[in-house]
Amino acid sequence: MSVTALRLIRCRRLSTAGQPGVKKVIQWKDFKKVAKVTGAVVLGGCLFITYEVVALNKAVSIDTSAILQEKYKSYVYLRATPSDEKETLTAGLTNKARRELHRATRWFLEITSKLLLRGSVDEHFSHVDADPHEVALWVLLKRTQSANKHTRLQAVQELADNHHWHDYQYQTAAQVIDQRTAVGLARTPQVDLRFFLPPPRLHDLEDGLSAEDGLRQLLASLPQSEVDKCVQYFTSLALRESNQSMAAQRGGLWCFGGNGLPYAQSLTSVPSEKVESFCLQALVQHSKVQSHCDHIVSNGGLQLLQRVYQLRKDSLKIQRNIVRIIGNLSLSESAHQAIAQSGWIPVLAEVMQSPHVMQASHAARALANLDRETVKEKYQDGVYVLHPQTRSDQPIKADVLFIHGILGAAFKTWRQKDRNTLDEEKEEEESRDNYTECWPKSWLAADCPNLRVLSVEYDSHLSDWMAKCPVENQRKSLAYRSQELLNKLKLAGVGERPVIWVAHSMGGLLVKKMLLDASKDPDMRGLLKNTKGIMFYSVPHHGTSMAEYSVNVRYLLFPSIEVRELCKDSPALRNLNENFLNMAKEKEFKVLSFAETVPTNIGPMIKILVVPAQSANLGIGELIEVNVDHLNICKPERKDSFLYKRSLQFIQEALQSYISH
Repeated sequence: MSVTALRLIRCRRLSTAGQPGVKKVIQWKDFKKVAKVTGAVVLGGCLFITYEVVALNKAVSIDTSAILQEKYKSYVYLRATPSDEKETLTAGLTNKARRELHRATRWFLEITSKLLLRGSVDEHFSHVDADPHEVALWVLLKRTQSANKHTRLQAVQELADNHHWHDYQYQTAAQVIDQRTAVGLARTPQVDLRFFLPPPRLHDLEDGLSAEDGLRQLLASLPQSEVDKCVQYFTSLALRESNQSMAAQRGGLWCFGGNGLPYAQSLTSVPSEKVESFCLQALVQHSKVQSHCDHIVSNGGLQLLQRVYQLRKDSLKIQRNIVRIIGNLSLSESAHQAIAQSGWIPVLAEVMQSPHVMQASHAARALANLDRETVKEKYQDGVYVLHPQTRSDQPIKADVLFIHGILGAAFKTWRQKDRNTLDEEKEEEESRDNYTECWPKSWLAADCPNLRVLSVEYDSHLSDWMAKCPVENQRKSLAYRSQELLNKLKLAGVGERPVIWVAHSMGGLLVKKMLLDASKDPDMRGLLKNTKGIMFYSVPHHGTSMAEYSVNVRYLLFPSIEVRELCKDSPALRNLNENFLNMAKEKEFKVLSFAETVPTNIGPMIKILVVPAQSANLGIGELIEVNVDHLNICKPERKDSFLYKRSLQFIQEALQSYISH
């Protein structure tokens, strides 16, 4: 091109001799500049195009063979395995040379694009659709590494939304994406699980050792510091008496006072799955202690839990406890890398898509704690996000908190009313697909998508004989639980936006105690200020006669502290109610109370009205009597039932000025 231009210029000069004006128009210096730029652009463009064509040709040939193998294999990896050291060295040098060449051409294109196109090369190449299956994938993968947060989030969403990738491209992406992108994809609704590599292969156990032995060894290696008596109890229960030498290496058996644990049980005749369940229950308690989390990670606990998880695919309870432990470990950001490297992100992504509400919610909590890109809150053990469980563009305007009562739980308390009578068998079969295990997650989230719905869980018992830990009753008073839950809710960001409380039975007393305690704590004043309404389902504001009713001798001789605090017209209950009433009137809380009118079956041939309407009446707000018993007062029969429609109406009216715009 430069030679041709030179000849044309010379011919022009010969034919126009004697006209000096032409010489002034075209100068030799200008020609040199044009020639340099033209030559550089053409040479660089040809070099880059040649490289890309060669590289694409090789890639296509490899991918074609990979596609043929996909009929027989689940996963395909594009990394070739050299046959000998020479091939390894040659392949390494070739790849290094290609990377350097690509880096040089990329740098040249960046410079020329800024000069000629007035923008970055990514801005122009992101719109190239000549080969969307190749170019678009790599452009999106590069954008997930952008320094701009908005660009990263948008790239992750687009990556998950595109469903036209080939299987080998999913596997390519799985090998390229980093931890941050993997967590973002895992928290994307219905993400394709092919974006994730399978968990790394676990090393074979030593001869004679089992996963059960590994769990016991891990428990025995954990420190005794910062552990309360309940954690000691769970640990002692999990360790066999026949393995006393294991505990002796750490200075003796776990005990309360040094004389051995009277609750220790021999597990020699117990099935392995039961022993593993005991060990996991103990690890759940240990994982609540921050310093113990580091020991669990450093002692190979993540890999061990992965092994047990894969072995117990048929046990929802064991898998749920394991995911619960991972959720506790993920509270520490220092453990995030180890969690990702041990293959837990693809496992959590799969559990997130489980039809079981409890399984999915435990995984959602763990992933939310891992997602420091879009989530600033941290969800401690017992605080579960029912909505939104995935990343969403929907702004959250307010929080709705659900607090269960005695013998309740974060999920089962709020399920749809059970249908198990013979007359309803046909109706049950027809509407089975519409049945929900947790109506706040299914119904409320759909009707109010801009709300964050949380459910809180704590242990409660009618009798000390029923407690999971024999010494639990020494600390599980309303006052203790109030402070414990307030600290957890503060970490979860509750109080930073408008709040609605929904409580059943004793949970209502706990709500009142928490709000009174928050009024005395300067750090929790925001929670009190942002409380806009409270909904009570059969809350015994004035006590319940069931606390005095001797259904069983164990309730009479060993009533739990919760039952003792519920005694009718007890001084503590009276003071709690009076103080709360004064505060509620001052703050002008909106209050709605539901009262049961059907006796509840609490024993053989025994039915009682657990919370009469007189006790369910707080003294302010509206009181509605419903024709259900104490257990079903918080379980709507259908989405169009009066109980749910009135509850939804109260929430929408209390938050009308916040969620309407």
